[in-house]
Amino acid sequence: MSLHLLQPAVMLPLKEKDKPIVQKLLSAGCCARCVLRFCCVSVQAAYRQPQQDTLKELQAFISNTENTKSQDAAAAAESTEGNNKSQDAAVSEPPEDPPSKRAKLEPSATGALSEEDTAAVVKLKDEVSGVCVVCLGILQELCGTPQAVKIAEAVTAEKYEFDSLVLSVSLPAQLCVREHSCWLHVKKELREKSVAADKDDVIQVKEAFKWIMQGPVTKELGGVAVVTRSLFEVGIEFTHPETDADCHFLASTCPDCFKPTKNKQSVFTRMAVVKALEKITDAKFLKHYPCPPAQPTSSCIPQDVQCLHVSVFVAGRYNKFCRSLPQTPWVIDGERRMESSVEELIAAPILTSFRANGFNFSSSGREDVDVRTLGNGRPFAMELLNPHRSRLSKVEMKQLQETINKSSDKIRVRDLQIVTREAMSRMKEGEEEKTKSYTALIWTQKPIQREDITFIDDIKELTLDQKTPLRVLHRRALAVRQRVIHSMNTRFLDSHHFYLGLKTQAGTYIKEFVHGDFGRTKPNLCQLLKTDTDILELDVESVDVDWPPSIPE
Repeated sequence: MSLHLLQPAVMLPLKEKDKPIVQKLLSAGCCARCVLRFCCVSVQAAYRQPQQDTLKELQAFISNTENTKSQDAAAAAESTEGNNKSQDAAVSEPPEDPPSKRAKLEPSATGALSEEDTAAVVKLKDEVSGVCVVCLGILQELCGTPQAVKIAEAVTAEKYEFDSLVLSVSLPAQLCVREHSCWLHVKKELREKSVAADKDDVIQVKEAFKWIMQGPVTKELGGVAVVTRSLFEVGIEFTHPETDADCHFLASTCPDCFKPTKNKQSVFTRMAVVKALEKITDAKFLKHYPCPPAQPTSSCIPQDVQCLHVSVFVAGRYNKFCRSLPQTPWVIDGERRMESSVEELIAAPILTSFRANGFNFSSSGREDVDVRTLGNGRPFAMELLNPHRSRLSKVEMKQLQETINKSSDKIRVRDLQIVTREAMSRMKEGEEEKTKSYTALIWTQKPIQREDITFIDDIKELTLDQKTPLRVLHRRALAVRQRVIHSMNTRFLDSHHFYLGLKTQAGTYIKEFVHGDFGRTKPNLCQLLKTDTDILELDVESVDVDWPPSIPE
């Protein structure tokens, strides 16, 4: 037999020190790919080749140790006998392979293996053909073409638009316990060989899974790249009910790591188990858990594939022309009071265009239901949750804006555009410092003349102390807030009415400044005019935030 037949077909990056580890892990019931993980093999191609090929290479790799010893012994014997034989005989009859090598590599040529060798081979085959004791089958039959087909079908059915995707893998928490057990199983061997190794160097199951699945998923999706970072995430979750109890002993040995929370179905989260395994001593672990782990009878169960696209953010400005339209849905005691809202009128067409599952609406302040917003409008932004479509051209955004504006005469939007998450914060920057302009229709109890109100035009930088208004006390904390009215101007209408223009600090309660709110705002217009006053109509004329960027009509 030529020497090259002893070498594996594809060379695995394994070293002599790995042989006893490979032997121990295969005997313990680890699959071939988990053996590579524990040998810290980071060559992705090694995981992608068929696992049976890898297993054969590993078996050949560990058998080489015994073969080499047998070959050395046979060579020594031949050398002794060679002194008593003629050179011609030695040339005409090449030496046979050592019996031990023939037994392992060519059983058909020699008949049967010895009983001891046969038992060992059968035992090893049984162990490696079952479900892996560490990955619970995830790196065996659950990471091939059938799984890639399921992923591709799920993604295609959801009709997402994407250029690339990232695979995310959710594993049962008990995999951490089983991995720790196997690590302790080989740790002693490493220590005896004086090999410095770190558990952190072991390749993670989810990393190996992604390396294997990358090619098949790309193929099934027609060439879409599977990358490490993407806006589109495809999640695969595995469960293994048979071994759920593997983690339970940690609750008594490390109780501080497992605290029940309202949102979690189980206290045995992956993070909690990892934390407990970092705290527990090797001796205590081995006292409560077998090393190596027990062989499971079934593989993990893959759950439904979950698809998720990161949020898309849309911003713009809106005008509100109606005095009976709230900014957000108005629901009191479970009963809806108004048929629609600014938020809903804007959101409905946008949700349809981006095919999003939901949204979060925010704006630069808010107006009361009976207040109009005029001028350039109020800046707003929408976070679109899990959009199936993430990009619209400028032309399509313009069409979307027109669709919103045609849907209702109560509102109008402008400057509609896609923005980044980071840009969203600009809407809230300087919330207290920005200014707003208003026009209010004022009623006075006492009759007034034009000259009675002209002094108001000269008032500048008037500081108010505003105790939380009674009308919002149910949703805002009781406090006294200082606000500034930068300037005011008046326009006389008749003996009981005039228009009041105001430029104020953001957050100023205009209605309360006008009627005083039973003295909760000081000073107020009642005090300035020495008569009771009230506000009949209020319009927001401008919200002075330079965002989002204006788009020419």
